[in-house]
Amino acid sequence: MYAGAGRAGSGPVKGTRPVLYDAVLLDRDGTLIEDVPYNGDPEKVRPVPGARAALDRLRAAGLRLAVVTNQSGLARGYFSEEQMRAVHARIEELLGRFDAWLVCPHDDTDGCDCRKPAPGLVHAAARELGTSASRCVLVGDIGRDVAAAMAAGAAGVLVPTPMTRPEEIAAAGWLASDLPATVDEILRRQQAVHAVPGPTGERVGTTLVVRSDSAGDMLVTGPAVRAVAAGAQRVVLLCGPRGRAAADLLPGVDEIIEHPLPWIDPTPAPVDPDAMRTLTARLAAVGADEAVVFTSFHQSALPLALLLRMAGIRRIAAISDDYPGALLDVRHRVPVGVPEPERALSLAAAAGHRLPVGDEPVLRLRQDALPPRPADIGDPGYVVLHPGSDASSRACPPELAARIAEALTAAGHRVLVTGGPDERDVTARVAAAGGTDLGGRTDLPGLAAIVADAGAVVVGNTGPAHLAAAAGVPVVSLFAPTVPFGQWAPYRVPTVRLGDAGAPCRDTRAASCPVPGHPCLSGIDPAEVVEAVRVLAGSGGDGR
Repeated sequence: MYAGAGRAGSGPVKGTRPVLYDAVLLDRDGTLIEDVPYNGDPEKVRPVPGARAALDRLRAAGLRLAVVTNQSGLARGYFSEEQMRAVHARIEELLGRFDAWLVCPHDDTDGCDCRKPAPGLVHAAARELGTSASRCVLVGDIGRDVAAAMAAGAAGVLVPTPMTRPEEIAAAGWLASDLPATVDEILRRQQAVHAVPGPTGERVGTTLVVRSDSAGDMLVTGPAVRAVAAGAQRVVLLCGPRGRAAADLLPGVDEIIEHPLPWIDPTPAPVDPDAMRTLTARLAAVGADEAVVFTSFHQSALPLALLLRMAGIRRIAAISDDYPGALLDVRHRVPVGVPEPERALSLAAAAGHRLPVGDEPVLRLRQDALPPRPADIGDPGYVVLHPGSDASSRACPPELAARIAEALTAAGHRVLVTGGPDERDVTARVAAAGGTDLGGRTDLPGLAAIVADAGAVVVGNTGPAHLAAAAGVPVVSLFAPTVPFGQWAPYRVPTVRLGDAGAPCRDTRAASCPVPGHPCLSGIDPAEVVEAVRVLAGSGGDGR
């Protein structure tokens, strides 16, 4: 790996570090400049349209810039290192100086850890720039670029060109039309999570926060709850029964009210007027100065906002595309595709709350709420395989999970197969192929304690994926595309995505698989999972 010397760049001013990102990493060919195969001639350098102005906007915003590029032409002898440096000098002449250059000089057959899609270049760039991979955005034009970003725990943006394959476009969680549009969205996301100052600048007395959904939904709202807690003297959380166990694990919550909401629950009971009156009275008794209502992109905050008004809460903030009338004081809107944690953080910011300095925008758990890890599962470093999900469309087919367990065990990994009490038949079947069966042995806090000491977690897009993210543990994501990957991927943790992103179930939000044979996941080769665990072993977690 070649690394250019870091320069004293325009980093963030001390005490004003941006909430989300410190740096933008850019692929070279096809992203910054037109792709000329194996180019060693500076005269052939042609920037993509709008590149200089877009990069200057990033520099002006205090973001540091680095180039991360595969250059196998060095290994193949198509050009020399001197010629490559001349090309880079010409790029800087046209586009301005970069804070670092990171180059992989190897070919695919060399087996290095720096050639994208491996995460080595991303980690090296983060070190060079004095930050972490999770605070970087990598912009590229092919799937290798996005995969390298994800495997390092960075955000990855795909800007397709005619050379980008359709399956790479389908798998990308963040798409942009060109480099200027990418910069627009990076800066918009940065700005969206910076708090709007309140009328007095003082801490609110009591804030009621609401997240009525499943455990995974509760976990991804955690950073926003912490942001509210930083600006409030007391935080009361309203949740539903499905999210209660996760609510108990969130830092920043002083009191929890559990009550089902029939406009949110997937299998709701009929609306009971007496139950709604009871809930309204309970909310009034909180004496909240404000309420912040968190929802997913397909849910409405307005029914609850009406009850909150009836409970006498004077200031209510929520995301709402529908006209809210007099129900909301802060009506916030968020573009489609934003990761759920950032979507919630932007609402907290619109309500006047921001994460305190030193609190990274990652998922976290209350460590004092976790039980000791069972003594009979051995030392840390095992692989957790969680085949199930509350939504069967997002569960790993049992026969595939069994083959994955067998392959991981054959590769020398200790495998723990986890699942709930109603999944014991599945976990027993999977563990019989290789691994230890923990099905039904743990509640959510117990599962969190096990996940926290894993070397990697192999799981679908379901709650334990977000438990892994909250523990900083790498995830092999067997992601069924019924919901958008960009919104529901494990957040800010090294991840390898597997599965058919373009399967017919894409964006259906189906709870049960609508296609015979579960084709989005059934085509995964267990060898891919073994390789993904190997790749992620070099990324590790962040120790949170």
